[in-house]
Amino acid sequence: MSQHSPDYPPNYAIARIDLPDQRTHGWQVRLQRRGIKYAKFFSDSSYNNPHQALAHAQAYRDQLIAELEEQAKNQARICTRSTRNSSGVVGVSKISVTAANGATYHFWQATWSPEPGKRCCVKFSIRRYGENEAFELAVQARMEATN
Repeated sequence: MSQHSPDYPPNYAIARIDLPDQRTHGWQVRLQRRGIKYAKFFSDSSYNNPHQALAHAQAYRDQLIAELEEQAKNQARICTRSTRNSSGVVGVSKISVTAANGATYHFWQATWSPEPGKRCCVKFSIRRYGENEAFELAVQARMEATN
C-alpha cells in the first residue's frame, strides 16, 4: 500500500506503541514541520492486524510528507533576525576559541549547509585580517557558498 519516499527509511516518523495495561497496540505517525506537530495513531484492531496498521500508517505518513513539501514549495518562508545574531548577516558570526595553552583567538565565521545533514564553515582571524576585513571575508564566503 505504501509507496514511501526513497529519501526516508521505511519507518521514518513512525513508532510502535504497545501499552498492554491500556489495551493499546498500534503505530503512531509523528512529524513536525515549521513548529507545527502532526500526529495520528493507527491501532492494530482498527486495521485487523499490525501489518495492515503499519501499511496505513506509512501511507498516511507519505501523503502527509508530500502535502507538506508541496506547501513549502508554494509558501515563502518568513524569517526575522534572531536576537542571537549580532552580525546582521545570516550564517555569519563572531566566535572565540580558547586553545589548550589558554590563548584565546577571535574569528568571524561563515557557516552554511550545502546539503541536508552536512555543515560547512570557514573562519577568518581578526588578528590576521583585522575586525572589518575578517567580517567582510566571512560575508563574502557565505554569499559565495550559498549562491
